Amino acid sequence: MADQIAPQPFQYQGSKRGLAGRILSYFPSDLGTLYEPFAGSAAISLAAAAAGQAGKFAINDLNAPLAHLLQRIVEAPAELAERYERLWHEQGPNALTSVDHFNRVRSNFNTTHRPELLLYLLARCVKAAVRYNRDGMFNQSPDKRRRGTRPETMRRNIYATSALLRGKSRISALDYRDAIALAQPRDLIYMDPPYQGVSGERDARYISGLVFDDFVAGLNALNMRGLSYIVSFDGRLGERSYGKTLPASLELRRLELHAGRSSTATLLGRSDVTVESLYLSSALVERLSRARTGRGSTLPTSSDDLFAVATHDREAVAAVH
Repeated sequence: MADQIAPQPFQYQGSKRGLAGRILSYFPSDLGTLYEPFAGSAAISLAAAAAGQAGKFAINDLNAPLAHLLQRIVEAPAELAERYERLWHEQGPNALTSVDHFNRVRSNFNTTHRPELLLYLLARCVKAAVRYNRDGMFNQSPDKRRRGTRPETMRRNIYATSALLRGKSRISALDYRDAIALAQPRDLIYMDPPYQGVSGERDARYISGLVFDDFVAGLNALNMRGLSYIVSFDGRLGERSYGKTLPASLELRRLELHAGRSSTATLLGRSDVTVESLYLSSALVERLSRARTGRGSTLPTSSDDLFAVATHDREAVAAVH
């Protein structure tokens, strides 16, 4: 089921959509609510919903306009699709000459924060990369080679997303710690924070950055509560690492997921491969271990063992049903 293709209402730089199948491989079968407190495009929640691996979702992003857009996608798909289509047609037939239209939409969005304006900006901006200036204004430029997602494609994706999440999700724009405050041991928290080890508390890609020590303290608090969580955090490109690794004191299981060849490296004639780190909490590893053994909490010793545990667990449940 993890290979089920999920809809993508908009592209979003840093999205784990391409790794979703592998990440979902470490989901327990007895999952209550899936929490995604750094949602972005909510790629993991959508993948889990499409694969039937979660029935309830708590989706959050500190970027309030982005959270509002996700909410309108889920709750008012027809209205949002119609407004996007109107904006798309207003830009005219030529991507290059539609730059003025993009700039007008961007200015309007920075004043009003209307969700259809943000959707259009995400569909047209360079590399689907959200950028904000120091005043919190969206300042990314348009991609002059294309006109953005066609309205009929956008409508299909919006409707499909709404069908998967409507009536099953709550969407918020809170600090991540507040967003997961109600999580229980049967739930699972997936975190893909904006921190990459280079920006400190301020990052132009996001409304705000993330303080490393505060995040570590937050994870330690989750451990004290016995909660299951997964964190996408650091990684490497070829031989070059990016981002700090999470400390051993958290007792996390660190895995590496190959994300494929870097597009930048390809353009430069190199073959560097991007590898993303994935951290599993001790509580989650124990759940997977118990599912395998049916006794005690013997921890698997490798990522392959964990993958086999999770896969066998879900296949067993599927066979019963």
